[in-house]
Amino acid sequence: DAAGVPVLKELDPADVTEAELPVLIKASAGGGGRGMRVVRALKDLPAQLAGARAEAASAFGDPTVFCERYLETGRHIEVQVMADSHGTVWAVGERECSIQRRHQKVVEEAPSPLVEKFGSMREALFTAAVEATAAIGYEGAGTVEFLADDKGGFYFLEMNTRLQVEHPVTELTTGLDLVELQLQIADGGALPVRQPVQRGHAIEVRLYAEDPAKDWQPQSGTVHRFEIPGIDTEFTVPVADRGLRLDSGVVDGFVVGVHYDAMLAKVISWAPSREAAARQLATALAKAKIHGVVTNRDLLVNVLRHAAFLAGDTDTAFFATHGLDTLSVPLASPDTERLSALAAALAQAAANRQSAKVNCALPSAWRNVPSQPQVKVFASESDVHKVDYRFTRTGLQSSFVERAELESATPSTVVLFVDGLRRRFDVARYGDLVCVDSVFGASSLTVVPKFVDPASVVAAGSLVAPMPGAVIRLGASVGDTVTAGQPLLWLEAMKMEHSIVAPAAGILTELPVSVGQQVDVGTILAVVAASDTEETP
Repeated sequence: DAAGVPVLKELDPADVTEAELPVLIKASAGGGGRGMRVVRALKDLPAQLAGARAEAASAFGDPTVFCERYLETGRHIEVQVMADSHGTVWAVGERECSIQRRHQKVVEEAPSPLVEKFGSMREALFTAAVEATAAIGYEGAGTVEFLADDKGGFYFLEMNTRLQVEHPVTELTTGLDLVELQLQIADGGALPVRQPVQRGHAIEVRLYAEDPAKDWQPQSGTVHRFEIPGIDTEFTVPVADRGLRLDSGVVDGFVVGVHYDAMLAKVISWAPSREAAARQLATALAKAKIHGVVTNRDLLVNVLRHAAFLAGDTDTAFFATHGLDTLSVPLASPDTERLSALAAALAQAAANRQSAKVNCALPSAWRNVPSQPQVKVFASESDVHKVDYRFTRTGLQSSFVERAELESATPSTVVLFVDGLRRRFDVARYGDLVCVDSVFGASSLTVVPKFVDPASVVAAGSLVAPMPGAVIRLGASVGDTVTAGQPLLWLEAMKMEHSIVAPAAGILTELPVSVGQQVDVGTILAVVAASDTEETP
């Protein structure tokens, strides 16, 4: 404030009034969305303060929090700065990181569509960032972050005294290697007198192991396959005037644990225009083969292709405004998932035929007189597919998908003619998991056994752990009457808190876990007996 940087007024949590709502609680010792809470009613402030302090203490070792006015539809704009020990401070360029979940960035780009809209905003932003950096005698790479409104006004949020996850978009649009540059500064080197100019547009997405449709539930397990087509370079700037960059340490067989952030990779597109960069990135993601864990890949593609995003109409309420239920819809529709299930069944038949001890040129299930079809059952996240098929003199017959004709089938590739168009399905099987990739999108299917293992059945009303994690708080005790949606306990996984809520009103009859206990996926956390007036779903 003393340096002339626009700031939001800091509010003492004990003195917040109704007129100042909504407010944002923030952790003093760190960011990344941890320890942050939005409060819209004064009655909620004490509980939210307690939760924010506990999360801040867990994440940063410091429970200190403060409040400031919350802008519902702000734009997150940040400036990359570089400062040497000789008094030179660069404002290298701005980035827009407005599309966020849980106050954590998901899509970042340079330059900012909002700043491009207001001609004088960039100069004012750069001036504020340089003044803030110079005022504290900062040296090295840093990021000065601002919250902007839709009229071009902006307010200081925080300064990250390091390189950011999203620094590649600045590297692609300036040609700088920011990692090398900050090492040169640390070695006493001086920045050149002339700053580089921005060129083209770059967009970065964070590929997370999480399920957006389930409140961003983090995922863990083995990444059996990780392949993104069209990558031109990794961790460096492409030589040409456009390209795709991948920053990731994930390879086939990588195991996603529960003790770290859920990000698998950063995928960055650079092109002469924003539209071209978005199209290039969406296409690469849609064609990617990511097997074994649920990711936000389909959500990212839907965002990049959304009309509001392409128009530059992005703010921190993007998911709420356009509906997470819509944006997280899988690229593969229910109809195309049925085609994938048919392809999975035909690939399995080909695998069985290939491994048969008796060599037979005829396809599995072929008979010269009518008979019962072969049946294979697969389950997806949204449906159970009972695939029936048999082979006749005229080819494939199936009541499951009637409009498909088979051209060829191997254990890994099935080619069908669908409505007269030739379609290829790549099939990979990992135990009972079957992953099918095609132009329609990716489908993850699980083989349903003919007989159910009784040990896998849990009692009605049981709440099981949706992810591995540690129990950090309990919200109820055995014998309590609970309401539908009431938090019963909280798990911490991948640096985030996740509440486990009662599925219906009833009595909490079992709570077999304790604070500090580490649980695995499927562990029974609680059992709620439905009340007489409401059934447990």
